[in-house]
Amino acid sequence: MPRTLVTGGAGFLGSHLCEYLLAKGHDVIAMDNLLTGHISNIAHLQGEKFKFIKHDVTEYIFIAGEIDYILHFASPASPTDYLELPIQTLKVGALGTHKVLGLALEKKATLLLASTSEVYGDPLVHPQTEDYWGNVNPVGPRGVYDEAKRFAEAITMAYHRYHHVDAKIVRIFNTYGPRMRLNDGRAIPAFVPQALQNKPISIFGDGSQTRSFCYVDDLIEGIYRLLVSDINEPVNIGNPIEMTIKQLAEKIIDLTESNSTLSFGKLPTDDPKIRQPNIAKARDMLGWEPKVNLDAGLQKTIAWFKTQM
Repeated sequence: MPRTLVTGGAGFLGSHLCEYLLAKGHDVIAMDNLLTGHISNIAHLQGEKFKFIKHDVTEYIFIAGEIDYILHFASPASPTDYLELPIQTLKVGALGTHKVLGLALEKKATLLLASTSEVYGDPLVHPQTEDYWGNVNPVGPRGVYDEAKRFAEAITMAYHRYHHVDAKIVRIFNTYGPRMRLNDGRAIPAFVPQALQNKPISIFGDGSQTRSFCYVDDLIEGIYRLLVSDINEPVNIGNPIEMTIKQLAEKIIDLTESNSTLSFGKLPTDDPKIRQPNIAKARDMLGWEPKVNLDAGLQKTIAWFKTQM
């Protein structure tokens, strides 16, 4: 059976990956320093084929025995986290990625890097294709996350070209689902609790900025298909259906049968005005596209948030 390491394994996406890989028959090691992850996300996975190691991947990583796959998902990923933890975000993108690439080289393992649509910055091309180089402010507050991921992509491709590491890069667009943290700075974890409590929905700007939301189950399936493919260049994984943040807030109010109103505030510095993945490469090369529609995914997510509140 494959033996697989998931860094950031106690986080939102990492925990879903661990669960999926176990179901596929992998022996799974989850590694996390619990800076933004939580042990409750993986408590239900404890068993013979699952192991948790508390460790900071910016430090030397030692794992005895063979490793077949490494999925590098260790990083603060929400605006609240990376704005409050700028140095840690940069370190895990640079030092952490260097450490896991060294481990992949040593173990002759396939490595998959979790990158992000944020490498495109506030895009001047729409929708965003993998050959677009982006429009990023390297010294702005969001630059700590954007540039950490851009460096992570660069060093990953350097290890692929120079050391012949079998490396994959997934550019993840906005994803949602159970195990997201309440009020982590992203729209859905902010809007759903407010709607459930009939509080005003706090929108940055006038709500005309757009995003494209992919349910976590669809995303994980796309990531796995990339992992076992022979593709070594970046691939967008996300839902191409675009909507405004105001439309999202109104949909959540409707699904929760809330009495909430909309409240508008200042748009954060360098906040992207548009975001929509072109997923032609994922469709053509992986046979993948999202299946869960927004209403169905939001209903599952709302039900989970209710249990957390």
